[in-house]
Amino acid sequence: MYSLNEIEKELLVRKILPEIRENCVTDNLRGNRWHESPLKPYYEGLKLPMYLACSTYCQTRRDAYACKVMKISGERNREIQFGLFIHRLVPETINAFRTNPQETPEFKTLNKNVLDAEKIEQKHHEEFTRNARAVFDATLNQLRERLSAMKASQPRMTGEDAMLTSVPFLVEHKVSGELLGLSENLSIDCYDYLRNIVFDLKVGVHNARKDDRLYPTGYAMVLESIYEIPVNIGCTVYVGFTKEGQLTVRKDIFAINDELRSWWVEERDKKLEIIGEEKDPGRADSCDKNCPYLEACKNESAGN
Repeated sequence: MYSLNEIEKELLVRKILPEIRENCVTDNLRGNRWHESPLKPYYEGLKLPMYLACSTYCQTRRDAYACKVMKISGERNREIQFGLFIHRLVPETINAFRTNPQETPEFKTLNKNVLDAEKIEQKHHEEFTRNARAVFDATLNQLRERLSAMKASQPRMTGEDAMLTSVPFLVEHKVSGELLGLSENLSIDCYDYLRNIVFDLKVGVHNARKDDRLYPTGYAMVLESIYEIPVNIGCTVYVGFTKEGQLTVRKDIFAINDELRSWWVEERDKKLEIIGEEKDPGRADSCDKNCPYLEACKNESAGN
């Protein structure tokens, strides 16, 4: 899922990296300047999950109010369940391969573990398992190809060195975002520590949206706040399926520039203000049908 193909590598080298060199990020928008304006959180003690800080599907941002002030638990519909399922399966597959690359990970065991852990409804088991098999096979094939190519090009490498170099991915990397007003229990889908790329996985999304770039941007700034290293490249990975059940994987790779960083800070600050002031922004004129707070938000509004 996180391996770049030849076209994506060309895009990175010929377009993204030159753009980064020509347009340096302003120092006060780096995550390590978390203690200064504009990054310093105005409402101390409040902590946002990353998905709330980055979500823009609600025009009035009432999702933040519903979650943190109204204390509504979002509904886990089929789309959300499938997204969580694949988000768990991919790192399980990568970690199983890294643990023992000589032995093929058991799909049946991995799949059952994830189905049980995510408490997937029985009626979705068959469909989820069919799609999961395609994701599992694609991920495993990429890992094998990368490791085999690295061993062939560097035959004197140790097995551990070859693995760390060919699969340079920290998956589900646990970090704290509290320096930036975020949860202390964040989980980054993938961080490529050799190319310094933050990946965010989107499942079942057919049309890329510009605001999808906010997630890698936020995670990059968190990494900068903790490790004091610049993180300049983000990538959104879109995993979906055609009507015929064919797996599709598309990537949007981009420079994490001043515009994206400022946008992320603006969204974070507006959500923190809504929560800190307990200020109901009201329902949006048009609601996203996949909003997890849709029904509860409607009912609450009708009762007021």
